[in-house]
Amino acid sequence: MDADWIKQENRAAWDREAAAGNPWSIPVGDDVIAAARSGEWSVVLTYAKPVPRAWFANPAAPDPAAGLKGTRVLCLASGGGQQAPVLAAAGATVTSFDASAEQLARDAERSLSHDLGIRTVQGYMDDLGAFDDASFDLCFHPVSNTFAPELEPVWHEIARVLRPGGVLLAGFMNPDLYLFDVATEEAATSPSEFRVAHRLPYSDTSGRTRDEVEAYLAKDGPVQHSHSLVGQLGGQLSAGLVLTDLYDDTEPGRLIGEFLPMCFSSRAVRRPGE
Repeated sequence: MDADWIKQENRAAWDREAAAGNPWSIPVGDDVIAAARSGEWSVVLTYAKPVPRAWFANPAAPDPAAGLKGTRVLCLASGGGQQAPVLAAAGATVTSFDASAEQLARDAERSLSHDLGIRTVQGYMDDLGAFDDASFDLCFHPVSNTFAPELEPVWHEIARVLRPGGVLLAGFMNPDLYLFDVATEEAATSPSEFRVAHRLPYSDTSGRTRDEVEAYLAKDGPVQHSHSLVGQLGGQLSAGLVLTDLYDDTEPGRLIGEFLPMCFSSRAVRRPGE
């Protein structure tokens, strides 16, 4: 199925999700922004685990000893009024880039009401042509590339817009989750009820006509793709990034999360000279 059509449909689906109050579309409160301004802040790349503060240490930043102050941060496919306002309040110079106008609007509202100076740019994560090479010191990319049909251009674009020595913080789904039938898994009361239903790599478009995909989007939200660990981690390596750390996480309350990690977060650095 045409990748450009999928991206356009996912953009519209995220507009609907934001309007419906998706948990990833609820902006942080005034108290969170005030705390970030005083140095007390944390953000997530995945469900629950805060990103280690040490991951933000960035020799490519204007003043590595000054924390996030002056660090040029790209929040990539990260709209919703959650991470970008916190990082901006902590001192970063933040650009929020997202396909969904509704998600960006939440960052813009928080920025306006708290004078955070967040720049919002609409577009797809596999095309960062709006930015020059080496435009950013850090890219913050929470779980969202599951909505991208292809990963390779995403990693290469991130590497291009990072300055040498710049840092990528990325969250992504465990592809093994996509083995299971979602409805059966969510209704399960024991692991013996998990039903393996799909081959990997998986896509919500697999075996469906365009009309069926449109019906799926209307009922179930954005189209997802499983993407292998080779595509996630190997893709970063092939784009000229060096992995420096990794951790896993799970969604609280999901039974399957008691038996396997549901997602991962990685830290990588753009190699000097790449």
